[in-house]
Amino acid sequence: MDRPPAPPGGRRADLHAHTHFSDGALSPEALVALALERELAALAITDHDTVEALGPAREAARDAIELVPGIELSSALGGLELHLLGYFLDPAYEPLRERLVRFRAERMGRAMAIVERLRELGAPVDPDEVVAAAGPGVIGRPHLADALLKAGHAETLDDAFRRYLGRHGQAFIPRPAFHPEEAIALIHSAGGVSVLAHPGALVPDGVIEELAAEGLRGVEVWHPQHNATAVRRFRALAAKRGLIETGGSDFHAPGRSTNLGDVSVPASVLVRLKEAAGVPE
Repeated sequence: MDRPPAPPGGRRADLHAHTHFSDGALSPEALVALALERELAALAITDHDTVEALGPAREAARDAIELVPGIELSSALGGLELHLLGYFLDPAYEPLRERLVRFRAERMGRAMAIVERLRELGAPVDPDEVVAAAGPGVIGRPHLADALLKAGHAETLDDAFRRYLGRHGQAFIPRPAFHPEEAIALIHSAGGVSVLAHPGALVPDGVIEELAAEGLRGVEVWHPQHNATAVRRFRALAAKRGLIETGGSDFHAPGRSTNLGDVSVPASVLVRLKEAAGVPE
């Protein structure tokens, strides 16, 4: 892929990474250790629909690295799946925690409905194994993809999504509706800054501008899915709408896709995020 580096200047930060509390492979402590090994100045943990990793990560990070509290909320608009990153939000904010409990229940219900559909399709997987694969985190389609692979119903994880779990897959079941406007409002009410994650080629500029009108504060410019053309497009859109440019590796596991810090941003990007969140330098 024609992927440009982040602009030079300042120390490096990775503002998009996952732990085993969502669909990542590493514990919060191991992720922090990897960030130190990769000589990052700042790391944002942005697990899907959960903030459970932030406490242990903060303990592991201490003063060795700046840890940015974050989350990645899943939402949908007009058939588009949109992910909203929230930075510097308060993980103890009660309405946020209540909504995350609902997310966990919705994710479990969806996963079990997909398990039943897979059984009907002649591609059964063990529901207990799916739950176990999620470990301490929220359950998601990657855990179902792993189960399909282990059961011999798919050749690769990509194959599992293409045939069964993706939007056009035979076993796809949409999540309960959660509008991006609601996600933006929830992030802001928790004191955070909302950023649209990896818009890629599927999200039209008009949708991003609509979200900006609803209060969206930033857009992920640098991401493994964004080539040089996409980076130029999103930087121009950010300049037009006054959005904060962010980015990161969307790291999930060593040896899988992009390594932590390989798509980094200057630590100076944090200055704008902190200003927007009212966090002192």
